[in-house]
Amino acid sequence: MTPDEFRGHAHSLVEWMAMYLENVENYPVKSGVKPGEIFNKIPSSPPAGPEPFENFMHDLEEIIMPGITHWQSPGFFAYFPANSSPPSVLAEMITATLGAQCMNWETSPAAAELEEKMMIWLREMTGLPSTLEGVIQDSASGATLAAIITAREKVTGFAVNNDGADSAGRLRVYCSGQAHSSVDKAVKICGIGKKNLVKVAVRDDFSMNPAALKKVIEEDQKNGFIPCCVVATIGTTGTTAIDPLRAIGEICNKSDIWLHVDAAMAGTALILPEFRWMIDGKEYIDSFLFNPHKWMFTNFDCTAFFIKDAAALIKTFEILPEYLKTRTRGIVNDYRDWGIPLGRRFRALKLWSVIRSYGTEGLQKKIREHIDFAARLKEMILREADFEILAPVVINVVCFRYCPAGINKNGLNDLNEKLNHYLNDTGRLYLSHTMINGKYTLRMVTGQTNVTFNHVEKAWELIKESARGLI
Repeated sequence: MTPDEFRGHAHSLVEWMAMYLENVENYPVKSGVKPGEIFNKIPSSPPAGPEPFENFMHDLEEIIMPGITHWQSPGFFAYFPANSSPPSVLAEMITATLGAQCMNWETSPAAAELEEKMMIWLREMTGLPSTLEGVIQDSASGATLAAIITAREKVTGFAVNNDGADSAGRLRVYCSGQAHSSVDKAVKICGIGKKNLVKVAVRDDFSMNPAALKKVIEEDQKNGFIPCCVVATIGTTGTTAIDPLRAIGEICNKSDIWLHVDAAMAGTALILPEFRWMIDGKEYIDSFLFNPHKWMFTNFDCTAFFIKDAAALIKTFEILPEYLKTRTRGIVNDYRDWGIPLGRRFRALKLWSVIRSYGTEGLQKKIREHIDFAARLKEMILREADFEILAPVVINVVCFRYCPAGINKNGLNDLNEKLNHYLNDTGRLYLSHTMINGKYTLRMVTGQTNVTFNHVEKAWELIKESARGLI
């Protein structure tokens, strides 16, 4: 492709992108294709010779777009926000054009220093302690894994990296039964093992019970186990419950246990001063993460990871073959030593673009609106006798179900599952579900970048109408 051809296609593609963003809510929110349908439309062998870019764009529309679920649609209320925004997209285009490999400071000094500054900005915006240093990771799963591995090394005197897992002793990791599955995955990967992941009981609001945590830690210590790490959650996956950080932190501090905090989605709410209560006890945090790529309008991937003892993180992950030695080592941040991958993308650029485009006040306004939408949705649900709220509404997630009289528990579960599938198949909205105390629960997340209360009201009317039409 010549520079002139690239220029022409790029202009056309920007028009396509703008039209998509303008019309995204007109697409079916959830893809309706059947398994294998996309696969079978793609030729079994690659082309022998070059094809014009126009052919690629044709197949994008005809083959790929029917198989896309539109996370940027204001009708997307499922799972969690995976938000993008125009300033994020534009910065991502620059990142792709530069094609920089940002593993060391020397491989792109601007990338390293912008990342360092953006983490300072985020720390200030969210009210986190100045004792925490930050790095951008690829995902909350990767950041949690990095935290638990660092906790493992610190509690064992960095023996496992050198001598292997047999030198670790009987390590334990603790989280609530509502914690994200990434914790389960991390203990498997790092060699601690799922049998040594202790799921702590929760209180009525689905947050971790500190008394139960204290009890299991004391029992483990008596039985020869070594408490390694506690993972507290600010905004659990199913219900957005907030674990009591101060009480958990005091327990960890007393027994010298690493405290990792997973605030993947809810952490963005910390830019609102009125939500800083969620990190009361922040002085006890050893590591903390949240995802701007969820609710802060910065497209995937961009996880903000903060750590109190950066030296321990670096000692855990650093490796220095000859070809990576530089004259600036020890003077600057070589972020390849701050996590698992060697290769690193220039993620800080899109974060810089988003923060500057919205400003702190603009971001706060959007987040407050989303929280208000959830609160108003809760009130609309409470006004209907045949619906019920199943979990506290803390930020932007409402957990509810349809519960007409005269139907037993299993029948209600089947009915709500049927309702969920029916709604999603309409293409007008997309909801996901969870199980709460054995009840099939619909989850509606009011956090998409361009969602308005009008979208929420239309979705609620469709939910009511559809539910009552099923019986």
